[in-house]
Amino acid sequence: MSKEIAVVIGAGSIGRAIARRIGAGRLLLLADYSDKALAEAAEQLGDEGYEVTTQVTDVSDRAAVEALADVAAGLGPVTQVVHNAGVSPTQASTERVLHVDLLGTALVLDAFARVIAPGGAGIVIASMAGHRESPYARDVEHALATTETSQLLALPFLQPGQVGSSVHAYALSKRANSLRVQTAAAAWGKRGARVNAVSPGVIITPLAKDELSGPRVAWFQHVREVSAAGRFGTPDEVAEASAFLLGEHAGFITGADLLMDGGVTAALRTGELTTP
Repeated sequence: MSKEIAVVIGAGSIGRAIARRIGAGRLLLLADYSDKALAEAAEQLGDEGYEVTTQVTDVSDRAAVEALADVAAGLGPVTQVVHNAGVSPTQASTERVLHVDLLGTALVLDAFARVIAPGGAGIVIASMAGHRESPYARDVEHALATTETSQLLALPFLQPGQVGSSVHAYALSKRANSLRVQTAAAAWGKRGARVNAVSPGVIITPLAKDELSGPRVAWFQHVREVSAAGRFGTPDEVAEASAFLLGEHAGFITGADLLMDGGVTAALRTGELTTP
């Protein structure tokens, strides 16, 4: 009998932490844009006793994402899918953020809706940024949730000149992640599977360190001071929340978005914190 397959897309700190929580006894299929990152993650997890295989994947490329889903299904029953790939506003242009963080998530949700095994579950790692500028106008949110994936980036309000900075593109993309998860839950449910999102706040990873050393560093320091937790988060904390949503104890939860930001969004709502 084939081992269950756990797919982890995005081999960075959070992806590896989640892989450790769900990978024991399963075959881990790691995917990432960077072959170097994949090799490092596979070696590290392999040295820790996990069974790992890899595939280089650009999540903004439909053919690449479809191929990843097909490879996963060919290995065995796909019972867990973690989509953690993305770029930050400091790392990428507005256009690149939209292609990777917004379109890429929609492509992953579509592709794995075809192959997820009955009883399986998926998780999309979104961001508290999706809660920062939302809700958007009703017609905008409806379009983000329901537009056919191939037409998403043709929406007028998603043209780079309309979106503005990469910071706004990131917030809009992460809101779209949550909305796409809601609608994808119906398709996944037809296969007897679930899918949810987790929206972390500032989690200390190499990506976060790029942001913390960028032009918004003063804002992030203020975030830490005024948030209820009074600190930033860790990859292991995201992994714990993700493992819960992927596991049997969350069997009645699908289409949800778990905000875990240490109280940053609460501070925004109360006016203790303002957007940068």
